[in-house]
Amino acid sequence: MQDAPEKQVEITDEALVKLRALIGTEIGNRPQPYLTEATRDAIRHWAEAMGDRNRIWTDEAYAAATSWAALMAPPTMLAAFDKLSSGYRGGLPGVHAFFAGIDWRWNRPVFKNDEIRVRVIFKDLIEKQSRFSRRMFQQISTVLFVDQNDEVICEGESWGMRVERGRSKKKGKYNHLTLKTYTKEDIAEVTKAYDAEVIRGATPRYWEEVAVGDELPPIIKGPYSATNAVAYEMARGGLYIKAHGFWYDYLKRHPALGVPNDLGVPEPPERVHWDSAYARKVGVPAAYDYGPERVAWLGNLLTNWAGDHGFLKRLMVRVSRFNLEGDLTRCHGRVTGKEELDGQYLAHCEIWCVDQRGERNATGEATVAVPSKTGWLPASRFGGRRGR
Repeated sequence: MQDAPEKQVEITDEALVKLRALIGTEIGNRPQPYLTEATRDAIRHWAEAMGDRNRIWTDEAYAAATSWAALMAPPTMLAAFDKLSSGYRGGLPGVHAFFAGIDWRWNRPVFKNDEIRVRVIFKDLIEKQSRFSRRMFQQISTVLFVDQNDEVICEGESWGMRVERGRSKKKGKYNHLTLKTYTKEDIAEVTKAYDAEVIRGATPRYWEEVAVGDELPPIIKGPYSATNAVAYEMARGGLYIKAHGFWYDYLKRHPALGVPNDLGVPEPPERVHWDSAYARKVGVPAAYDYGPERVAWLGNLLTNWAGDHGFLKRLMVRVSRFNLEGDLTRCHGRVTGKEELDGQYLAHCEIWCVDQRGERNATGEATVAVPSKTGWLPASRFGGRRGR
């Protein structure tokens, strides 16, 4: 069966005026959040879905023996507390939207039983030059993660791109991305790489021992598959993934979000993450990952390196290419600077993801607080507060 051509939807000046009128306003009337509380089970599900095997997230006895003295969540788990944690991309109906990056800054870790709500403020809409689409806009949101005491756990920006569907100036722009197939020997090598993953764990990484130019021990993720997409959805929740009567109730309000499959059954546009035939309709050779997954993978890289006494303070990631079904991702990092600031001992890093083709599909920067031989620990800044 030949794939149907993607419907052309134009970004009109009238629609832009309406969308820009919302700049500076807080986005309300959002879907019910997938998570509202960082329960032990929710934390475990996130760690397992991201492949983060550090015991500090899943073993309460182990976590209690660390300087934090309590079970914490991987910092990137905040993405599961609101569908718009990845940025507001409403307005411009029918115009393709995709996640493109974050710049988040943590004030404290997420502890077990923290209750979290998310505030999203539409910050800006910026037209970008595109080699492929007639018009493209970056849509930026300010995102605040607030705890049960009305204190901000994390704050920053998330953004996505809005691109006219079916109006590409250059057809077949992803044709060079061939899909990787794996032999038994290939999978054996992947298994060895997972076995070799370095998790710093209980051994402190002292600031005095960190040097500019140090390489972070790389980690791998994948090869990507539909099963990975399902695991991610189980941990974070889907924007439009609903079943049975809830789905058809939703379609009454938003009929355009039901795209018929080969059997005529309406399914959400999120099919691009597990349905390669549908992904090809939007010009991608195969199903591809959720961009925030690579954010979580880079978070995993950094917390592995920092050890259990460290604390991720900033994570900025730009997602630049598709990560296709079958792609094997390697996450890398390098220390670019270190400083003592306001009594904290900080290491600054550049980070990136590269696929088996040698192409970078995500890049960014991060700041990690690590312990000092002076006796300072990142946990000392939080006065023994451990959630509820």
